[in-house]
Amino acid sequence: MARLFHRTTAGSLIGSVQRRLTRAKVFFGHGTENARDEAAALVYFVMRLPHDSPPRVLQRRATAAQVAGIDALLQRRIAERLPLPYLTHEAWFAGLRFYVDQRVLIPRSPFAELIEKRFSPWIDARRVRRLLDLGTGSGCIALAMARAFPRARVDAVDIDPGALEVAAINRRRLRLTRRVRLIESDHFAALSGESYDIIASNPPYVGAREMRGLPREYRHEPRLALESGREGLDSAGIILAQAARHLRPRGLLVVEVGNTERALRRAYPRLPFTWLDFERGGGGVFLLTREQLERGIT
Repeated sequence: MARLFHRTTAGSLIGSVQRRLTRAKVFFGHGTENARDEAAALVYFVMRLPHDSPPRVLQRRATAAQVAGIDALLQRRIAERLPLPYLTHEAWFAGLRFYVDQRVLIPRSPFAELIEKRFSPWIDARRVRRLLDLGTGSGCIALAMARAFPRARVDAVDIDPGALEVAAINRRRLRLTRRVRLIESDHFAALSGESYDIIASNPPYVGAREMRGLPREYRHEPRLALESGREGLDSAGIILAQAARHLRPRGLLVVEVGNTERALRRAYPRLPFTWLDFERGGGGVFLLTREQLERGIT
């Protein structure tokens, strides 16, 4: 692929990268939603520019090495259809920077907005002392919750040892080793006797048919973290069946099921799901209390 960069300010490089991404028809959705935002993320990463830089930073000139680095990353992004965070090993969630690689999903859940608000108005944050992140992957939800609730302890569970290795990297970087416990477990299997004020989960929820139609970028993510049976409900079903016994009185279960929302509603007509809205977009996240679960699951 011939190099197409002729001018080397950050702003001009972003424009060039944006045009090449657009022509290549890559898929966005792993932290960015369009070619402009992804181009900016790539250029800012290589030029080591803070995400909250003022507009004047766009006039900064890149070195020859930086231009070459931008071009190399862009070529891989296009040729291999690798999501950008796997190339930079960097993803942002709830204002925190996380290390990611192909052992884990790339953080992109609307959960970030909910955590930033400390699950308000659904629970009194002052009484939250124990939280669980079920299917933690990179640890982004667990670690963000630990930051949001500095007096609480958090358990971060995953069935995949490789994912827990990545979560351990992030736990160490964010200096949360004392308050965040990493546990290898298939759902609640290793949590006998444990109870929580909040159980949060972004479990696998992609059905078999939807899995076959996903863009190439998703093929680089761990299949175990995406696919969940024929209808995408296998993991959510286990969580709904078992969560109540691990919730404290008035405790919350909050789960993201994405496009499987309609199928879940059909499968559990007795459950009074509260489906959450997000100012920054996203959906398919439900909330239930322990008491609602106990009444709705027989």
